[in-house]
Amino acid sequence: MDPHAHPNQFALLGQRRFAPFFWTQFLGAGNDNLFKFAFTVLVTYKVQVSWLSPQLAGLVIGALFILPFLLFSATSGQLTDKYDKTRVIQLVKSLEIAIMLLAAWGFWVTNVPVLLACVFLMGLHSTLFGPVKFAYLPQHLGERELTGGNGMVEMGTFVAILLGQVAGGLLVGIPEVGRHYVAIGCIAIALLGRLTAQYVPPSPSTDPGLKINWNPVTETWRNLKLANQNVAVFRSLLGISWMWFFGAVFLSLFPAFAKEVLHGDEQVASLLLVVFSIGIGTGSLLCEVVSRRHVEIGLVPLGAIGMSIFAIDLFFASRGLPDSAQLSLAGFVAVGAHWRVMADLALLSLFAGLYSVPMYAMIQLRSQPSHRARIIAANNILNALFMIVSAVLVGALLKAGLTIPQVFLIVGVLNAIVAFYIFLVVPEYLLRFIALIATRCIYRFKVRGDEHIPLKGAAILVCNHVSFVDAVLLMAASPRPIAFIMDHRIFKLPVLGWMFKLAKAIPIASQRDDPKVYEQAFERARAVLADGELVCIFPEGAITKDGQLGEFKGGVMKLLETHPVPVIPLALQNLWGSFFSRVEQGGAMVKPFRRGMFSRVGMVAGVPLAPGEVTPDGLRTRVGELLAS
Repeated sequence: MDPHAHPNQFALLGQRRFAPFFWTQFLGAGNDNLFKFAFTVLVTYKVQVSWLSPQLAGLVIGALFILPFLLFSATSGQLTDKYDKTRVIQLVKSLEIAIMLLAAWGFWVTNVPVLLACVFLMGLHSTLFGPVKFAYLPQHLGERELTGGNGMVEMGTFVAILLGQVAGGLLVGIPEVGRHYVAIGCIAIALLGRLTAQYVPPSPSTDPGLKINWNPVTETWRNLKLANQNVAVFRSLLGISWMWFFGAVFLSLFPAFAKEVLHGDEQVASLLLVVFSIGIGTGSLLCEVVSRRHVEIGLVPLGAIGMSIFAIDLFFASRGLPDSAQLSLAGFVAVGAHWRVMADLALLSLFAGLYSVPMYAMIQLRSQPSHRARIIAANNILNALFMIVSAVLVGALLKAGLTIPQVFLIVGVLNAIVAFYIFLVVPEYLLRFIALIATRCIYRFKVRGDEHIPLKGAAILVCNHVSFVDAVLLMAASPRPIAFIMDHRIFKLPVLGWMFKLAKAIPIASQRDDPKVYEQAFERARAVLADGELVCIFPEGAITKDGQLGEFKGGVMKLLETHPVPVIPLALQNLWGSFFSRVEQGGAMVKPFRRGMFSRVGMVAGVPLAPGEVTPDGLRTRVGELLAS
């Protein structure tokens, strides 16, 4: 299907390739949380058993639910890669019906051991569904749709969690018959989820010849090694797991934070959960708008910055709140200082949505289809480990005498440190963030024809050279990393030079000035093409001094001699005369706001040319046509 066939991510809900899958995962997440929350309330307030104290009930239920992720994620990833994903979804939803029938009996007769067993089994259900959830999307959505599709799934998941917990609490709270209503509700949702799963379109196996390794320990290690083969993907897995660590801290402390710090009742704790969920959902949906329907990992640093700022401000907003008797929901919202607390929670969760969705989309896009589900399984294992570490760390900090706001402060600072480390190890995140700022805050950047830039495989991009930030703008226009061949003198410039070194751009000098640097540049460019990646060359050899298109030199032909790959002509428009370009009356970067802020610039990509069709003069003519278009 044409990726441009729908106007936005919400239109996906009207298409069979997405809607049945969305509602299936939505109902599954809702049922998980209805069951777990109702059970937690039941053993905390209504049914007392000597061997499970109310204080430990939530911890035990949470641990039992997470345990299958550690034990069976590796196996579930293999099953998803080996078999048709739709068939796996349908079998998992059938399993959910069986588990909920058993849970319904447990609620009806108030059998706590049976309900605990069902918590473990629902964790197994979620473990089996996890790899399918994220491996399904790239099989049915194009690159332009992945960010929006992931945003919808993330939003739907958190809304389902919220609705499930609210419904579970309300139903189980009904005197005498509440647990019966919970039993009926769990079965009804499971049946509805199985019905929607029946309409999910076929999703053929990506590795039908895979031999299942049933040993979870060795397979878990193998999956982590598989993920580590691509540094950017593996660091993204760590980044997502950190987000779950970060979120788990806040979610686990909401009840105590509401009671001890905000002096509110149970409804105030529920309000905090609502605010947090709405923030995550909003941030997830904003990703498609801000990224302009591309996988834009430049949003990740923006998300990390926002998470730290508002987590730290939550510490300050929570200090000096008036001491009072336990407040009702109405009494809580009547206090002005509490609105700053809610704003911090809403914004830190919104930025968490901006942080996580592009990471998920990049993992889906960059992972090999044959083992994509096993990469997602590795992510689920890491998520579970990070959440366990989060619980242990929070417990240790509170036991050491720290207050809950102080824990928030520590996590906010840790988030900044972790983010800084990830962006140093994988500079592509930072570079795309810089490109995002440049194209949103300095220029109004319009891209046309970017569908001609291939999502996979080696290719050479050829572009006119107008300014010192041409590479930055091209980074923003491409869904993939680009290795730029650039004049060695640009690397001596402050800031820009550091940035291009970080981007691993390839310095080149003329053959007359430095033959060694000249040959090394082509060796490095050939190595990039051999790895199936993109190389960009500015064939004029230098930034234009008069705004006109110069003569194209033969560097492209030299690369095509050894690596006959497609060549994509590009044209940067309307950059001449801007702050970063030269002008006839003076040099570049000497007169700020020469054309004001948000000046219009653009990039046009042309139809790829076969290697045999390429000549320097022909390329120059084609780029000139694009410039004039």
